[in-house]
Amino acid sequence: MADCSQAPVARAVLQQCLYARLQVKPPESDSEAEWVEIQRGLIIYVCFFRGANEEIVPKMVNTLLNVKLSETEDGKYVSIVDLPGSILIIPQATLGGKLKGRRMQYHSNIEKDIGMELYSQFVTLCEEELATNVRCAEAGVVLKHGTYGNRQVLKVDTNGPFTHMIEF
Repeated sequence: MADCSQAPVARAVLQQCLYARLQVKPPESDSEAEWVEIQRGLIIYVCFFRGANEEIVPKMVNTLLNVKLSETEDGKYVSIVDLPGSILIIPQATLGGKLKGRRMQYHSNIEKDIGMELYSQFVTLCEEELATNVRCAEAGVVLKHGTYGNRQVLKVDTNGPFTHMIEF
């Protein structure tokens, strides 16, 4: 999706799952850890790079929710909204890393405050798209998401591995 003549402004990795559980808040002395979870569906890992702005978000949402990567019982590939399946969105800054020597560097990642805003817009637009889709509403599809800028624990049962990277 990225124009070959320019650097990408965002990257997403899509991974099918049978079940996924994400810790969004670690345990504290007075409280247990908080988790979000989905059943069969799609995990979307998202990273924004320097140069990204709000104009890329609708294009990303449209592409990622409509790409035909989900396999039905009869072997046909459909989009996650046509399956329909649940979605777990995870901010993943490490997708922006580049190897330099034996270390990873993240100089091309977007500034944290702008990245947080774009991530929030991405999640909101995905929620709106699912809410207006009759099949998703009837099937009880859920959208869950991680928290931006925090370390999170992920547990996944995949039906593959079946993972794809898309750049914008």
